[in-house]
Amino acid sequence: MKLTSDQVKQTVNQLGAQVLPDEHPAMPQLNSMFGEHTFFVDEMGLKVLEPTASLAADRESGEVVSLADWGDPELTRLMAHEPEPTGVIVVFEHVRH
Repeated sequence: MKLTSDQVKQTVNQLGAQVLPDEHPAMPQLNSMFGEHTFFVDEMGLKVLEPTASLAADRESGEVVSLADWGDPELTRLMAHEPEPTGVIVVFEHVRH
């Protein structure tokens, strides 16, 4: 799931994770491995959001899916694994201008 800038801000606020910018050197490899997503990293590893069915018509949401865990204590090497849903849901509030 590719997120808008408002969705990225809301995800960072709700998860405390950092977003990988589109200019990050690892993006071409991540996109080829996992598809077009907005990628996040936290103390556990690499994550993305997958769309979920929302109960409210005016809200979108996404489930956090883990794609890779850190392979070293310095958090410099990711070890990819099968996508694992985490059960964590990020709810997007519509931002009114």
